[in-house]
Amino acid sequence: MIGRLALKTISSALAISLLAGCASYFEIPIETPIKPKLDVTPFQRVLIAGFISGGTEDVDGNVETTRLLRSQLRTKSGLRVIDTDVLPLVAAATEAKDGGARPADAKEPEIKDDKDLEPLEHLFADVDYWKKIGEEYQNPLIVTGTVMFTPQSRSGFVQREVEQFDSFGRRRVVPVRTFQERKGFRLKPKFVFIDGRTGTTLYSETFSEEVLYNANQSTPALSSYFELMDRLIPSFLNTLSSQKVKGARVLLQ
Repeated sequence: MIGRLALKTISSALAISLLAGCASYFEIPIETPIKPKLDVTPFQRVLIAGFISGGTEDVDGNVETTRLLRSQLRTKSGLRVIDTDVLPLVAAATEAKDGGARPADAKEPEIKDDKDLEPLEHLFADVDYWKKIGEEYQNPLIVTGTVMFTPQSRSGFVQREVEQFDSFGRRRVVPVRTFQERKGFRLKPKFVFIDGRTGTTLYSETFSEEVLYNANQSTPALSSYFELMDRLIPSFLNTLSSQKVKGARVLLQ
């Protein structure tokens, strides 16, 4: 046992000496491929059909999410993106729930939180509805779901770093905890992928991201929406196509 420990100690010391003696090092960029979550080889076209959205009137989550995902897929997917108007999903869900067509002057239900979504989400399991949509657009992969973009407010202690200088001018960074009121937004999309040939759901995934700012900071709701979507886009794209994670490997000389 003592011999093995001594050998390990000598080996560790030798490794440290070798590293210390290296004249230089350099980084080699590497890319790690990540396989897609969904097999889309049976499809040549993709239809971003639209979303049931709500939370705030400052951002139309349906239109903005549809436009953004179409733009991303045009450049980062091998599927042909179908350009068309978003589908009236709230009306379709309400009609199916009520068992028939709604009056022309009927107002769409107000969607403020997740509870308001629950009575409408049955639409995504309506095989006949989606199969009909698929036939209309030549059996594409259909992407739909829900988008909730809601204002958030929090208060509590926040830690931040503050620069301080002593009498000799030496700088140091000190963590300081302060009580702050913060406001922002939460983005919670649910992406549902439907086989346009059969109307059945192939895959679904829900995400949730939040951003908070100082209460006195004025940040437009649309800017916050795009900031949060930037975090989610890579995961969305990885559902449909292989992605590459970039990194670096350090080599010593």
